[in-house]
Amino acid sequence: MNWNPASWREKNAGQQPTYTDPQALKATEEKLSNLPPLVFAAEARDLRKQLGQVAKGEAFLLQGGDCAESFADFSANNIRDSFKVMLQMAVVLTYAGRLPVVKVGRLAGQFAKPRSSDLETIDGISLPSFRGDIINGINFDNAARIPDPNRMLEAYHQSTATLNLVRAFAQGGLADLHQVNQWNRSFVDNNPLREQYRQIAERIEDALEFMAVCGIDGNNTPSLHQTDLYTSHEALLLNYEEALTRRDSQTDKWYDCSGHMLWIGERTRELDGAHLEFFRGIHNPVGVKVGPGISEDELIRLIDALNPDNEAGRLTLITRMGANVLAEKLPALARRVHAEGRSVVWSSDPMHGNTIKASSGYKTRSFDSILLEIKQFFSVLRSESEHPGGIHLEMTGQAVTECTGGAYAISDADLAQRYHTQCDPRLNGDQVLELAFCIADFLRKP
Repeated sequence: MNWNPASWREKNAGQQPTYTDPQALKATEEKLSNLPPLVFAAEARDLRKQLGQVAKGEAFLLQGGDCAESFADFSANNIRDSFKVMLQMAVVLTYAGRLPVVKVGRLAGQFAKPRSSDLETIDGISLPSFRGDIINGINFDNAARIPDPNRMLEAYHQSTATLNLVRAFAQGGLADLHQVNQWNRSFVDNNPLREQYRQIAERIEDALEFMAVCGIDGNNTPSLHQTDLYTSHEALLLNYEEALTRRDSQTDKWYDCSGHMLWIGERTRELDGAHLEFFRGIHNPVGVKVGPGISEDELIRLIDALNPDNEAGRLTLITRMGANVLAEKLPALARRVHAEGRSVVWSSDPMHGNTIKASSGYKTRSFDSILLEIKQFFSVLRSESEHPGGIHLEMTGQAVTECTGGAYAISDADLAQRYHTQCDPRLNGDQVLELAFCIADFLRKP
């Protein structure tokens, strides 16, 4: 392939920080390269295999988590609550779609964020933009905003702790299906739209009770008591990604061991850019964000660059277009991909294309717009004989007020109550569960 983990350095790399001390950066990269991998190549291969089932229409991808992980907000409770709501969504989607749900969190690495400008100006003072805790600090002062390579080490250690806790939750009983269903029943019973969702919740409960009568429980069926939750993030900061890339001893192939799945953002998917160069050599399952401005030819070239062997499960196309344009832009792209026989996972990111500025001054997203884009996504792909394979959400298990709408009718005036995100607005725990019950209707084939 004429590739190595550092070959991206020969290409133009967008959205990278300017470090003022090259020697400190080199020392940090060397430390990272000698630390244990965060994930193992075999785990990434397992995820790639499961995503292959999604590409074939035999499974569904649920990917979600924080817009940007935070050093300050890191806690076991936050991780637990996000883990719980992912499981609750997965149970609803599994039952409704009659398909296994592949669960992938935006966690243990989602620290870097692209920015529209290198500088942020407030009251006439310009400083480097905040690019995520892995790069610099959110406080608007010169010391915080100078990129610090040591933050990569802190991100690594926080990711290690996050992974340890997630693995304990997944295998230690928190994922018990009966317990997850009780959480869902509590959500339904307390929801203003409870009658709309009660039928699905009761059917799931009936199914569990039937299995129990038949002697099927967590003692003899581990899948009722345990689960898998894989990790993912936008591989934006290439110094960090290169340092955690390892050659697998079993296959002799390169894997980026910072996460199970990595994706390229809309701002860094240039065909001749550094991110594409890095991604083409790693064997993790990878994704790429696809906005409304991409042409059919460009999309095919992108697919061929990232998945030249046309392997099911290697590449996920994550559409992020907006509810007002997806129905117009996506059909031609899906039609071309289908006509050329490319094997991809189609996933919907209904968040980024629907970001607006509220009258209160906060960035927000409308629950109704998010739901509409997902509905259009399902409709368009089915009309083009492609499988609507997943959803990709910025979300949290916390009771934040960052997105408007939903059953609790969060308004612009409510945003200030608990607006805690470091970057973009997230759906809260009640909103994402409500979304899962709504998507359950789309999953049932017409």
